Amino acid sequence: MGKVRVAAFSVSLDGFGAGVRQDLENPLGVRGMELHGWFFGTEVFQRIHGEGSGTRGIDNDFGERSFENVGAWILGRNMFGPVRGPWEGDSWKGWWGENPPYHVPVFVLTHHARAPLVMEGGTTFYFVTEGAEAALREAKEAAKGKDVRIGGGVSVIRQYLTAGAIDEMHLAISPVLLGEGEHLFSGINLHGLGFNAIKTVAGENATHVVIGKG
Repeated sequence: MGKVRVAAFSVSLDGFGAGVRQDLENPLGVRGMELHGWFFGTEVFQRIHGEGSGTRGIDNDFGERSFENVGAWILGRNMFGPVRGPWEGDSWKGWWGENPPYHVPVFVLTHHARAPLVMEGGTTFYFVTEGAEAALREAKEAAKGKDVRIGGGVSVIRQYLTAGAIDEMHLAISPVLLGEGEHLFSGINLHGLGFNAIKTVAGENATHVVIGKG
């Protein structure tokens, strides 16, 4: 049976998973892109975006594993784009162009209904208005026994964490101090939720921490 997991999620040294004031110019909030510097130069990132050969090593290995055995994704609306309020047709199709890097069904949490959006490469975005529990139920069904990856953002991960729905998390701790933004674990008792550290590995540009239940 597949897991519900978070993978390759970047966090600053002071615990922030995104910056403030997300907009078209700052898709991850102000200075949010700094959190992902460990990933941008890797072979897996360059291959996904068709930009070059990239580097191999520990960071790349963790990036590669984050896509393994994933049968469906869940994203918050902010992760899909900076659009607010009711959708205006299909003008916004995400940050990733016509061929997003998911290649499986992706369930987007939103308060505003929208028809499914079929993209190239096997990605279809489904817009779920019934809440996080409904999105997870639909994602598990679509995953057909594979893992469901909770892609973020921070508020979505926190929601599934507090509901006890996440089995495993891989966090990439970036050597960055944001000072402000969206804090990933503020007010959440991970130990009380049953999590323990499974693995800690120093990569080239981030420290990789895997926590899980049991």
